[in-house]
Formats: sequence, structure tokens, C-alpha cells
Amino acid sequence: MRMKVLDASRILAGPYAAMMLGDLGHDVIKVERPGDGDQTRSWGPPWQDGQSAYYLSVNRNKRSLTLNVKSPEGQELFRRLAARCDVLIENFRAGEIDGLGLGYETLAKENPRLVFCSVTGYGQSGPWKDRPAFDLALQAESGWMSITGEPGAPPVRVGVAVIDLFTAHFAVQSILSALLERESTGRGRRIDISMLECATASLTYMAQNVRATGVSPTRMGSRHPSIVPYQAFPTRDGHLVVAAGSQPIWERLCHAIGRPELAANPHFADNSHRVQNRDALEVLLSDLFKERSTAEWTETLRSQDIPASPVNDIAAALELPPLRERGELPHRPAPRLGEHTDEILRSLGVDDSDFAGLRTRGVV
Repeated sequence: MRMKVLDASRILAGPYAAMMLGDLGHDVIKVERPGDGDQTRSWGPPWQDGQSAYYLSVNRNKRSLTLNVKSPEGQELFRRLAARCDVLIENFRAGEIDGLGLGYETLAKENPRLVFCSVTGYGQSGPWKDRPAFDLALQAESGWMSITGEPGAPPVRVGVAVIDLFTAHFAVQSILSALLERESTGRGRRIDISMLECATASLTYMAQNVRATGVSPTRMGSRHPSIVPYQAFPTRDGHLVVAAGSQPIWERLCHAIGRPELAANPHFADNSHRVQNRDALEVLLSDLFKERSTAEWTETLRSQDIPASPVNDIAAALELPPLRERGELPHRPAPRLGEHTDEILRSLGVDDSDFAGLRTRGVV
């Protein structure tokens, strides 16, 4: 069934969640402020066809409606839209959309089947519910920056806003679960998504390691706390990632690098001992990998079914054969600001003769 989704969010977490629903074939209407729209429309350079590359990356497969939801007329149009939708996604500050008369309790009276998903930094309740949220701050608060970067170096953020993206995935999972539940209950529900909770949940084994030991991990660069070798090594002309994620892979690696005796060495014989003797093994392997180029090592190791890869830049990654050969699904490009306003208003029964007045009054 094709659902109708009202995307009343901006920047990244909410829009990305709504875009994923659009990618799944649902009809997504993006509500934007008249005049300037989503803040990310101005986040450039780079620009593509006159639009921010950032905006384009998270708003495909949507229709754009400009609507001033702080005006009474805009609020009435929003309520009429919500009455026809299956899902609403918003990321106003906690309680703000309720103050506009557009909260779940109000909208559910007209549309009890509505799945209403709120995305905030710290949830709809609790001591931090009124704080603004940005991915950088959340990477720091949640512990992600404490494990990102090289040992002894300053903390760094992950190169993409991963907390926003984790949050979007949690939101979509929750929305789809609520829609499935609605099939049996006939009712939607309010979903409360906290970016901080999504961030800490996504720490997975790193958080569990703290529970197990009482000790917080530190920055390890590309290394893995529980698997060795599983990291980037310098080569003659760059770097090579080697992921010996199982004992058979380790044994094949020893043979591929011409050091079969390492597999029987009691210091490196199993993963537990390799973790304990990480430093000694790293020195040995680093010296060895420096003897040949990244391309030579990559070919050698892959021929023995050992996960190995150069560290590609993004331009190179986008040209990888699996991505090119599997192709890109057809999609609707990200909309221009207000591109579908008239079309959507007509679907609500607004007469064409009213459009000019709504624009003059700043409603759309």
C-alpha cells in the first residue's frame, strides 16, 4: 500500500527518514517555510544545478509545499493535510508543534490512524528536552568522539553526520512497526525518537565492553578492540586495510604474506593471544606491508579470499564496479522550493483563485 507521508522536518535526521520512505515508494510531501525553506537549501558550496548538494542528498522522492505553520491559515491547511496522511515526521523542539495546535493529540482527533513521529535531540521528556541538538555535539556527548581518531591525538568527529543518520534509521523502523501495528488496531501512535538514545544504542559492543569491564575505550585509529589484525597498514605507496575477522582468514593471511610460521606462534595462534600481543604483531606486519605497493598487496590477499582494500577516496568509491553495475533506481529529484504547492493545495480543495491571496498574506 502506498502511504502518504507529511515531512514537517528539516536539516538531516527527519528529512533523511522521510526520504527513505519516499525511496520505498510512498508519497512524501515536504512542508517548508515560505521564502527560504529548509535551512540546508543554503548550505553550500558545493551547488548542483543551483541547489545545495547537501539538500539534494536527503530530499529526493518528495514534493515541496511552502506553508507558514505559524499563521492560523497555514495551521488550518496543515491540519487538513495531516487528516489525509498516514505518517507525519517532525523535528521541532519538544512541545513546540503542540504549541502551534498541530501536535499528536490534536491531529489524532481528526485522523486516529496517523503515525506521528517526533525526532528531537533528547526526547520529549527529561531534563534536556529543551536543548537544541546538532550532530557534532551529540557525537561528543554520546562518546563517539572519544573513540574516533588516533591514539594520543585530539578527538575528531566521524566524517559524516552519523548520529543524524542512525536516528533516521531508528525512526523509519519505528514508523514501519507502527504502521504494521495499525493493521490490527486501526490506530496510529506517537513515536518519540531521541538522537542521544539512538547514538548510544549504536555504540553496541563498545558500550557493552564498558559494562563488562568498567573501563571506557580510547581512540585506536582504524584498529579494532577485539580483533587483530583488523586495521589499516602503511604500504610502500599508501595504506591497505586488512580485516582478519576469523581464524581461517588469519591462517590464510600468514601464508599469503609468506610467513606461515606465524599461524603456529603461541603469541599469535588465536585471536585472544593476538589481541594481547597486538603491539608486537603490528610492528611485524607494518614492516612487511611496507615492502610492496597497495595494489600488489590487494591483489595478493584477495586472491586468497582475505578481506583487503585500499583506502579509497569518495570519488573512487562511487565508481566501484558493484555500484555501477547494479545501477541506480529511477527516482524523483529533490524538489525546488514550493515546486508542488499549487498541486497540493488543489488536492485539498483550495480554489486556484485563492492562491494569490494566500501568497500575499504569506501563508504559502
